[in-house]
Amino acid sequence: MTGALADDVRATPTGPQRYSNGYSPRDTAPARARQDVTLCLRTWGLDALVDDAQLVVAELVTNAIRHTHTRRIGVSVTRLPDHVRIVVTDTSRTLPTPAPAAVAADAEAGRGLQLIDRLTTRWGSKLFRTGKQVWAELTTKATS
Repeated sequence: MTGALADDVRATPTGPQRYSNGYSPRDTAPARARQDVTLCLRTWGLDALVDDAQLVVAELVTNAIRHTHTRRIGVSVTRLPDHVRIVVTDTSRTLPTPAPAAVAADAEAGRGLQLIDRLTTRWGSKLFRTGKQVWAELTTKATS
């Protein structure tokens, strides 16, 4: 890993390790966010979380693109003692609502938050004056 991403991820602040970046709401944003989160987790030695984290961040970023009119999507990853928290922010003040449990198996949409619910320890959302954040946590106990 080289450049600003490497410097950001390797920095050791006094609190939890954290990485953040912003993306334009374009079709390339989910892939870029996946790549950045992958580099971050691998730098921290949390390779076992990469697959689930890639799915989570791609789904949350895709939701921000599809369901909001935001001009910028923020993504952050914070490493805490027993989990990693992935946060996606946008300027919409509409909280996500999971699809009904009975979404058709061949449906192309509507299962994203159900997937996040299955992959993560917990997830949620929070409103702010300037928009919202949707967050998800992956446990690191078995991978540290």
